Amino acid sequence: MEYKYFEKPGPANTDETLKLAFSRARELDIKYILVATTSGSTAVKASEVFKDYNLIAITHSAGFSFKDVQELTAESKKKLETKGVKILTCQHALGGVNRAVRRKLNTYQLDEIIAYTLRTMGQGFKVCLEIALMATDAGLVSVKQEIIAIGGTGSGADTAVVLTPANAQDFFDLSVHEIICKPRTI
Repeated sequence: MEYKYFEKPGPANTDETLKLAFSRARELDIKYILVATTSGSTAVKASEVFKDYNLIAITHSAGFSFKDVQELTAESKKKLETKGVKILTCQHALGGVNRAVRRKLNTYQLDEIIAYTLRTMGQGFKVCLEIALMATDAGLVSVKQEIIAIGGTGSGADTAVVLTPANAQDFFDLSVHEIICKPRTI
């Protein structure tokens, strides 16, 4: 079993993150892999690695960065669908309506406080837990089995964890079993 701590966060770690996550999925016989993706390029790379797995690509919600814009490109979406990758696009588990309260009233809400706390382990770590909540709430993964979640800092992938997911309303039942890789610095 190999664990890795990258010197710096970011997309330069994507290929190695996917390789390490694949190796651990094989060792633990984990069949469900979640990958965060914005444009879809990270998910397309993951689809080349996780060919015989249940790969689920979790995107930003439409309007996340720009009003009325879905950042997942049509080209990436087509490639993913052709390979049988499930795509989940929904409100972020640690954002959404509470973020609107912050923007309008200039005060943080509980979900964003949780997000900032999780970021003490790195942005990718927060993303891994968040996409696990989202996929579980969508019924794409079960709370009864371990999965691997892959996230990143800004773009690409630099963090992978083995966890047992939970629904958002049962957040504290989520259990992180292993950190496969993550940046040393955040």
